[in-house]
Amino acid sequence: MDLAHKSKLRWRCRRGMRELDLLLAGHLDRHGDTLAGQPLEIFERLLAANDMDLYAWFTGRETSDDTELAALVATIVREAPPGRSGTRT
Repeated sequence: MDLAHKSKLRWRCRRGMRELDLLLAGHLDRHGDTLAGQPLEIFERLLAANDMDLYAWFTGRETSDDTELAALVATIVREAPPGRSGTRT
């Protein structure tokens, strides 16, 4: 992925909630250099979701009907540093 595309994705990771910013940007930080093809397309679809859906998915209150998005959310939560997963304890 070129730097311009990665910069655009980083901007799209900025949401209306700090918790979402940290989770989405953290995923981009961990995987941005290798995101390509279908994983990149799935991440871009996740970024297209509205904040309320994202919040519900990341807190475990709801699950996306899209199995690929649900799997990506689970991965992001699992890989998030302690205290940043967004899930309820």
